[in-house]
Amino acid sequence: MGLTEVPATLSTAPNDRYPHWLSDDLLFSQTCGYPLTHRLAGKVKLLGTPCYAAAGCAGVNYRSLIIVGEKSGAQSLADLAPCRVAVNAFDSQSGWNALRPMVDALGGWDTVFGQTIESGAHALSIDMVREGHADVAAVDCVTHALTVDTTPARLTGTRVLEMSKSAPALPYITARATPDETVALMQQGLRNAIADPALATTRSALRIEDFEVTSISRYSTAI
Repeated sequence: MGLTEVPATLSTAPNDRYPHWLSDDLLFSQTCGYPLTHRLAGKVKLLGTPCYAAAGCAGVNYRSLIIVGEKSGAQSLADLAPCRVAVNAFDSQSGWNALRPMVDALGGWDTVFGQTIESGAHALSIDMVREGHADVAAVDCVTHALTVDTTPARLTGTRVLEMSKSAPALPYITARATPDETVALMQQGLRNAIADPALATTRSALRIEDFEVTSISRYSTAI
């Protein structure tokens, strides 16, 4: 690829991901569309967006699946109000921000959701709905598909109620100080990884089928 001084191992992001994302020596990471257009705006460089193979995905776009308990009689969010919602984080596009326009026409967040519980992760939001600690949660369709692939029992007792509008999926980023030449090399490296037959099994396991160079404006107009 032509890059030098590439770290030999991956680093693990801390519980507070922002110091990791904002590190001056960040080479490659993945964030969420909402942080990209808000707290990280102008502070990182966008490399592009993976395209996922999952129900709810189309090109670089994805959707959130609104899940409820399997025995819930609700046919829409309106039928649930007021209810308990599990949110993975309040800077999550798929778990929080995607819900906001969906409930605006129903009277707003506090009208539809009588109680909001921060779970800390999509998987934990699923657990809360399955175990009856929350009535509803928004989970991005890629996480939902990967859960079906790896731990399907986690979804037992839940069902998909409806889907959110689409938005660009989780973006790849690098530090703002990363030279443009390095950005171009990494983008080509991602294209090569998509085309490499030796990585087909890995791509399939991650449900990644393509990569596109995207723009910040594509995110800001959708989020």
